[in-house]
Amino acid sequence: MDEGGIPLLPDSLVYQIFLNLGPADVLAAGLVCHQWQAVSRDEFLWREQFYRYYQVARNVPRHPAATSWYEEFRRLYDTVPCVEVQTLEEHTDQVLHLSFSHSGYQFASCSKDCTVKIWNNDLSISLLHSADMRPYNWSYTQFSQFNQDDSLLLASGVFLGPHNSSSGEIAVISLDTFALLSRVRNKPYDVFGCWLTDTSLISGNLHRIGDITSCSVLWLNNAFQDVESENVNVVKRLFKIQNLNASTIRTVMVADCSRFDSPELLLDAGAPGAGPGRVFDLSSDSEDQAVDPGPARAKGLRRVLEGRAQPQLSECALETKAAELLAQGHTKPPERSTAAAGNKLLIFTTGCFTYSPHQIGIKQILPHQMTTAGPVLGEGRGSDAFFDALDHVIDVHGHIIGMGLSPDNRYLYVNSRAWPSGSVVADPMQPPPIAEEIDLLVFDLKTMREVKRALRAHRAYTPNDECFFIFLDVSRDFVASGAEDRHGYIWDRHYNICLAKLRHQDVVNSVVFSPQEQELLLTASDDATIKAWRSPRTVRVHQAPRPRPRPFFSWFASQRR
Repeated sequence: MDEGGIPLLPDSLVYQIFLNLGPADVLAAGLVCHQWQAVSRDEFLWREQFYRYYQVARNVPRHPAATSWYEEFRRLYDTVPCVEVQTLEEHTDQVLHLSFSHSGYQFASCSKDCTVKIWNNDLSISLLHSADMRPYNWSYTQFSQFNQDDSLLLASGVFLGPHNSSSGEIAVISLDTFALLSRVRNKPYDVFGCWLTDTSLISGNLHRIGDITSCSVLWLNNAFQDVESENVNVVKRLFKIQNLNASTIRTVMVADCSRFDSPELLLDAGAPGAGPGRVFDLSSDSEDQAVDPGPARAKGLRRVLEGRAQPQLSECALETKAAELLAQGHTKPPERSTAAAGNKLLIFTTGCFTYSPHQIGIKQILPHQMTTAGPVLGEGRGSDAFFDALDHVIDVHGHIIGMGLSPDNRYLYVNSRAWPSGSVVADPMQPPPIAEEIDLLVFDLKTMREVKRALRAHRAYTPNDECFFIFLDVSRDFVASGAEDRHGYIWDRHYNICLAKLRHQDVVNSVVFSPQEQELLLTASDDATIKAWRSPRTVRVHQAPRPRPRPFFSWFASQRR
């Protein structure tokens, strides 16, 4: 300023200088005078800072809910849970999974030490209860889920059966008394299981038909079956699905269609920066056709078989063809419902080429199927038994190692390790090699389209036959995943950029956001620890000194003077 208070530099020149500064320097310079303060909040300036600092493609628009570029820069910088605030070391072995209650007040952890631990989520997290499952002949616990009203906890684990055969089992635990209410067999164990309603859960069973052919039966179980009257039907068969080429149904989850019409973030397949938007939709007509190798039940099969000469079929290929022909007249087409908003979608991993899970199966659950009332266990299993056709199949052309739903249940996020381009599965027991890079794919469950381009930053190293599930989680604005490179990762859902790497000493198996506070994230690792991460903004608020109240008598004495 000159002596008269007139700026010595015009705003346009100050703006050009600020363009060459970093975000911190711009904010510091804005403290010098009123003119620089005004220029340091310029919208065009912060637009440039945003795209340059976060390396976002310039054709990606600003988040529709953002009020300014400065506030959007601040949101990504200040609200990402990347500050470690607590390390929990109560587990004695690898921690495999974490799950929050819907209220956010509690969370559960599962571990190779065969315990399910329930924690109080406060400013300082504390252990509330630990359930040891070894007395029930479990080998370890691997998955948990709270029911909608947070009164019950579903815990899934590996059960050691006769002759050391390994199967799975699901336990239901009361969150009022921590009593074990029921136990349900679950095969294979990596079906995991899930809640369909507040009092009913889905489990699986596997029946071998041939060397590489089987069928998976999904059951609806009452959570209180050990205490219900024997006249109440507590088990009901939901679906019976044919498995080919040594594949099985795994990783069952449920999406609520009634929440699709009000998504918290609309990921438009046609938006700038989005991918081609592949469509995955198998209608009832194609599902019910003869299973000739051409129009097979999964669209990807046509692509793989085209151009292949098969002068002589192997025993595995012959069994697969026979199984397809056998199912031709024993496959029930999907039921169609006009009230889709009241339905739910059953989602699981499956496959038709090889044992490694490379496809996502989707099946509608209609309102009349959401109760255990109806045919009792054993009915409908005579000579007229049928398979259920899938409503949709998504082929990711790679090994699926993780899945998670957005809070509105509209979008499905999938961790996949891709097969080489153009690869062909010649032997179902020898799937193609998989990439070390993990692609995080996004699918819109309302349109059955792939949306956004794949997120990539995390890695995995184990081969096909040793792959394990890496649990991911999605909040309103962020998506997070573990990785084998000893880090958890956080991305922004709108801009598709990696915002943080969260370090552990070993593989990160599971991550979970608080459903009520996305600025809190938990990570679980093979290093036997659980870490709590908060955003820089939250840490500042919690650490800010609080003014002590002035003693009443001191105030009273000062008034008398």
